[in-house]
Amino acid sequence: MSEQFIFASESVSEGHPDKICDQLSDTILDAYLAQDPEHRVAVECLATTNFVVIAGEVKGKSDLSKADIEKLVRNKVREIGYEQEGFHWEHLTIENRIHEQSPDIAQGVDAKAGQSEGAGDQGMMFGYACNETPVLMPAPIYYAHQIVKALADDRKAGILSMLGPDAKTQISLNYKNGKPIGAHSIVVSTQHIVGLSQKDVRDIVTPYVEKILPQGWMCDADRFFVNPTGQFIIGGPDGDAGLTGRKIIVDTYGGAAPHGGGAFSGKDPTKVDRSAAYAARYIAKNIVAAGLADKCVFQIAYAIGVAEPVSLFIDTMGTGQVDETKLLQIIPQLFDLTPKGIRTGLGLNKPIYSRTAAYGHFGREAEQDGGFSWEKLDLVDQLKHAF
Repeated sequence: MSEQFIFASESVSEGHPDKICDQLSDTILDAYLAQDPEHRVAVECLATTNFVVIAGEVKGKSDLSKADIEKLVRNKVREIGYEQEGFHWEHLTIENRIHEQSPDIAQGVDAKAGQSEGAGDQGMMFGYACNETPVLMPAPIYYAHQIVKALADDRKAGILSMLGPDAKTQISLNYKNGKPIGAHSIVVSTQHIVGLSQKDVRDIVTPYVEKILPQGWMCDADRFFVNPTGQFIIGGPDGDAGLTGRKIIVDTYGGAAPHGGGAFSGKDPTKVDRSAAYAARYIAKNIVAAGLADKCVFQIAYAIGVAEPVSLFIDTMGTGQVDETKLLQIIPQLFDLTPKGIRTGLGLNKPIYSRTAAYGHFGREAEQDGGFSWEKLDLVDQLKHAF
């Protein structure tokens, strides 16, 4: 890649139709795990005009009735802020098609005598970190998340009651010598009440963008696009149907790194689509934090029912300070990359997932109850010592 370029990433708010579905899936997952940390869950959602479908497979000791799940769905939609005619938490029709997990999947994952627990599926998962931001995330996705989250926080606090829950932003950054130096263009689209003009919305949004971007990074006025279609009144699932797992690039690195293709939300941590992607981020982040590279891509691949990864790959993208071959040999010695090892090492069998389902799964602060444990930097000293 050239040392001078423009790169864009987008984020969407918690009220975006797809993100509603991600949050519903993870809210249901959390409810199962709160009762049984070993519960197997794979739940998908669809949302459209005043209608939500919940479907998927579960296996374990948790006992959630259809009434329990319906209450979870209504409460989450209400928390997000939907009380509009075409999508209202009270008026939703909810169809529940959750059923028992296939025994063919269970037999590959369950630990047997003399054997370790296998991976819940085949596939490859990627983790990434870079030193563009304090949280070691690519700058475009990091600032895109911050803008939509700030607007949502103040909307829910009553400060921006004229805005609706559905919003998205896109930031294109100029890079020089491989480092971000400022915004080339910015797009913000946000739902709003009847009566606000495009200029009104621009005046509301501008101070938030200027406050979040580093000083001097704001783009020229003619490259700052707010509600480019002119108005955005009908939003959420009433304007566009939503599905779980349709914002996987928003969830990860904004396109700055490879993606294995698997979504996260609604999946319990035996599903390596989720847990191994978290582990890969954990490893890549610790490598960059240890000063061993400015950028790092780490890939893990699995076969369904097999515990050990079938392959590992690392790429420090020409920024590495140590031998990548040696680094690849050391990583499995420092962290167990079997599905059970990941779940144990990162403490993933907890109801910590609903909070991940909006504003990105990465670049967040590790929390005391185990949330975002994959953002910890507790391998840094061991990595430094190894070299």
